[in-house]
Amino acid sequence: MSGVLFCQNSKDDKVCIAQYEHKEYEYCCLEENDVFDDPSFNELIRQAEAAIDQGVYPTRIYQGSSGSYFVKNLEGKTIGVFKPKDEEPYGRLNPKWTKWLHRMCCPCCFGRTCLIPNQGYMSEAGASLIDQKLGLNVVPITKVVKLASETFNYLRIDVEKSKAKKVVNEHFPKVGRKFHRLGLPPKKGSFQVFVENFKDADFHLRKFESDPLDPDSSKHFQLQFERLVVLDYIIRNTDRGNDNWLINYLKAKAASENGEEEATPASIQVAAIDNGLAFPTKHPDSWRAYPYHWAWLPYAKIPFSQETRDLVLDKISDMNFVQDICDDMQNLFMTDKGIERQMFEKQMSVMRGQILNLSQALKDGKSPLQLVQMPSVFIERSRVHVGSTDKFRKFSNSFTQRFQK
Repeated sequence: MSGVLFCQNSKDDKVCIAQYEHKEYEYCCLEENDVFDDPSFNELIRQAEAAIDQGVYPTRIYQGSSGSYFVKNLEGKTIGVFKPKDEEPYGRLNPKWTKWLHRMCCPCCFGRTCLIPNQGYMSEAGASLIDQKLGLNVVPITKVVKLASETFNYLRIDVEKSKAKKVVNEHFPKVGRKFHRLGLPPKKGSFQVFVENFKDADFHLRKFESDPLDPDSSKHFQLQFERLVVLDYIIRNTDRGNDNWLINYLKAKAASENGEEEATPASIQVAAIDNGLAFPTKHPDSWRAYPYHWAWLPYAKIPFSQETRDLVLDKISDMNFVQDICDDMQNLFMTDKGIERQMFEKQMSVMRGQILNLSQALKDGKSPLQLVQMPSVFIERSRVHVGSTDKFRKFSNSFTQRFQK
């Protein structure tokens, strides 16, 4: 097989193939998925991997501007949404040409200058982390995983390497058993648990105008809406329209006359999906403000409820709790080698400022609309010198506050 070189690692007796160049590929060092502290999530990943092994491949979602996929189990039921890092809107393997055209034809408006490029998958997982820390329960569980599938978008060289290894394994099984893997290299990305029976918020909001909710459902929806506001404001979501948060609403049913069906109360639930454009390194500029579209809804004019204050105010007023969140975010984000500590600190300075504003708004009895009208604040961690040169600097535990200019 011309053009294919074999190199054996004597340390762990693993073989990897490099095509046209004599070196091991980065993919040969990828580890398997971590074991998470959530047994149900671990089971979902196991089901996804088993389905892919049996030829039940993820299917690409054709909406949106990136490569994202519905992941299925062996029965073909959708169990999650996977968004690979290298197929993000400006990723090198994005299968959709619109962003490439955007980059080529309109470079002055390329991307969002307040966000770190190609870190959407980390933003998705970070939003889920904060949702869990605050007990909001509006973000479907989302974690960073690795998956490989023929339906993902790969470089041609990776596809050819995979085919070559399969041929070698068929003809030379003893050699094939030493390969690190026979299939395509796994991709790192965010995996979000799929939520069933939800529809775009815009669909239900329009229906509520002509068919208002009953008082109990209306109150519960207001509480759910406030949790969405808390999440979006803290992570400074720059892409929250009414088409990327979901509502599951079931009307109340009366019992049947023959007694076969029992009465069921109405239920309503909110799900905050598409959190990949959050955690900016600075507040958006005035000319590209990226507003929260929920701020124009009538629910945003109602002051925050006592239930919401009881849920989050004590937590976000405790600087130790806030620092714990920042530490957890650092542990998550720093698993991506492309994120620099200095840029991460800028993200956290925005988030701390958002938390400060939110705590003050809750104390003052403000509404979500009044919250988003508050001045943008940064809470920055000071940097101190260690040694005699600028090269040796570290971040201290002292903070300064400043407003957006």
